[in-house]
Amino acid sequence: MRTFSKSSKLDNVLYDVRGPVVAEAARMEEEGRKVIKLNIGNPAPFGFEAPDEIIHDMKRNVKDCEGYSESSGLFSARKAIMQYYQLKHFPEIDIRDIYTGNGVSELINLCMQALLNDGDEILIPAPDYPLWTACATLSGGKAVHYICDEQSDWVPDIEDMRRKITDRTKAIVIINPNNPTGAVYPRSVLEDIVKLAREHQLILFSDEIYDRLIYDGSEHVSIATLAPDLLCITFSGLSKSHMIAGFRVGWMIISGNKALGKDYLEGINMLSNMRLCSNVPAQSIIQTALGGIQRCQEHLKPGGRLYEQRECICDLISDIPGLSAVKPKAAFYIFPKLDTEKFNITNDMTFAYDLLRSKGVLIVQGTGFNWQQPDHFRIVFLPHRRTLITACGRIREFLSDYRQA
Repeated sequence: MRTFSKSSKLDNVLYDVRGPVVAEAARMEEEGRKVIKLNIGNPAPFGFEAPDEIIHDMKRNVKDCEGYSESSGLFSARKAIMQYYQLKHFPEIDIRDIYTGNGVSELINLCMQALLNDGDEILIPAPDYPLWTACATLSGGKAVHYICDEQSDWVPDIEDMRRKITDRTKAIVIINPNNPTGAVYPRSVLEDIVKLAREHQLILFSDEIYDRLIYDGSEHVSIATLAPDLLCITFSGLSKSHMIAGFRVGWMIISGNKALGKDYLEGINMLSNMRLCSNVPAQSIIQTALGGIQRCQEHLKPGGRLYEQRECICDLISDIPGLSAVKPKAAFYIFPKLDTEKFNITNDMTFAYDLLRSKGVLIVQGTGFNWQQPDHFRIVFLPHRRTLITACGRIREFLSDYRQA
């Protein structure tokens, strides 16, 4: 009998944010066990709600959104995005440089497919958001991971980046603010990356989906504002800042010297046309979301929910023997480090399985973010403080006598 196997293109693709450990958690729940889920950045299950004006606008506009929009998006949505980024001093952009998407994920995939031929290389951070590596690989490219330095607050190691550029390298990806570490890159580091891209004539891709979720007055600088002479594509959206992950509202902005990628941009436009358009009702709220008060800021200052949960998780982790973590400056993730000698850890997926089965706490192992050593894991600190306290109490208890076989 003929059988069918998955494509070999998937051999080096992972997405452990929703991977096999998550499937094991689902099996345990079917058996009646309760699981504390610290694995995915989805605000809604943890009681975060969209601003009232967003829901109001969606309801009012939905009857006018029954047909397709232009492939690149509604004029009103793209105009609002363009004006928002003009105020941020993005160079050389107009409305033709804006594309809306069903979240940023769709647009990342589209850009990789339009750019990469078999064997082309693209620099991607380690740790990364694994979709970047997956999309590059599925497009026939080779993801080359440059190191982000934990000892320097997880900023990119410029010299490691430089060493990994070859004549096959086409682009550099940065994720700023970073998922999974919560790092925000200083202007000086971004300037060094721009110099490197300029020297080797590379495209810059900047994933900035968390750019409105910054703590402690840290400055977020969009790398596009530093690179007017380079081709730069910036990605962002409303999923996280406006707590509407399920609405799938994302966009990308093409800025800088677009003459460098004229043929490439035609490819992006072709693929955009092929998918017809992104979610039109979701596009209809972009103008309101970007033009009004950014209510997410209430969560980010002392007394705000995300701020207090960040303080809580940092204190809890620092109190667990064998764990340490760099305090995140943005987003709602923390990337603790395990003392692998103390716990004899050689496989971090095994650690994730053991923790889940023993204590009912679901995390994502560091190798799921293309971090090569089995010494980290990611925690999402969206749950209420009482849940974080319970979860960390279980992790502490688990690690008190854990030794990996």
